[in-house]
Amino acid sequence: MSAAEIKEKLSGIFAPIVTPFDEKGEIDFEALKRNIEKMNQTPLRGYFVLGTNGEFRSLSYEEKIEITKVVTSSRGDKVVIAGASCESTVKSIKLARELSSLGVDFISLLPPSFFAKRMTDDALFGYFTEVAESIDTPVLLYNNPSIANSVCLSSSLITRVSKHPRIFGVKDSSKGNYDSYISASLGESFWVLAGSADFFFPAMLLGAVGGVLSLANVFPDLCCRLFSLAVGRNLERGLWFHRKIVKLNSLVSGKFGVSGVKAAMDLFGFEGKYPRKPLAGLNAIQKEELENSVKEVLKELEVE
Repeated sequence: MSAAEIKEKLSGIFAPIVTPFDEKGEIDFEALKRNIEKMNQTPLRGYFVLGTNGEFRSLSYEEKIEITKVVTSSRGDKVVIAGASCESTVKSIKLARELSSLGVDFISLLPPSFFAKRMTDDALFGYFTEVAESIDTPVLLYNNPSIANSVCLSSSLITRVSKHPRIFGVKDSSKGNYDSYISASLGESFWVLAGSADFFFPAMLLGAVGGVLSLANVFPDLCCRLFSLAVGRNLERGLWFHRKIVKLNSLVSGKFGVSGVKAAMDLFGFEGKYPRKPLAGLNAIQKEELENSVKEVLKELEVE
């Protein structure tokens, strides 16, 4: 793919697909398939599979492969990004190769974090480039210190990797880094995806090309609407809509995390089902609170 083709594939909203589990902690593959088929009818650009919302740390190697098979076989014309993050280079290469063979469009790499104090820029540069050079599939980095033992990709590292011919972007889910990442990669064939609805709109205005938003699992059409406002540089309407989206995100993901996303999916037309233990789902009172508060914001959006 050319740089222009890659940029086009990344331009839009991606839903970081959840893994629906039943009460016993087994994957409900049929529910996963139904979610994908329903999302295929929306303007979403694509899906991020095996990420934080997919509870990838709770999945076995075999489960990761089976989940990706379901997503790639059901995706229609959507772009698929798949997480191949492991704690060692050799395991990441093995998983990245297997996922690539299933036809995903991009491989995503979160930095290893068990030996967080040893994850220098040089160590991470070596890790990212060695995995990238082992596959033909384009690579995207994933920055999320909150789930990576506080390992955060520096802007100087982004500058280095942005010049690599196999690495084409970064999904940034941290607070306060997207601007430096965009600046560090200006003029390169390297693009930034916002990893949260909280700062998606301002990131787009500064040069991001899309977003991977947990809220897109629940309200894909609303997230895509915000993308259109950002692309059109409609500041007045866009900022108003941005604030409503941020409020929704705080009620769903911000307050309850993955469990909140799954509960909201169940309440508003998709199938989130249960998180995998020890992660707990919402109780009845929390679900009622979530439903009522979200509906209040939706009413505000109806009068816009």
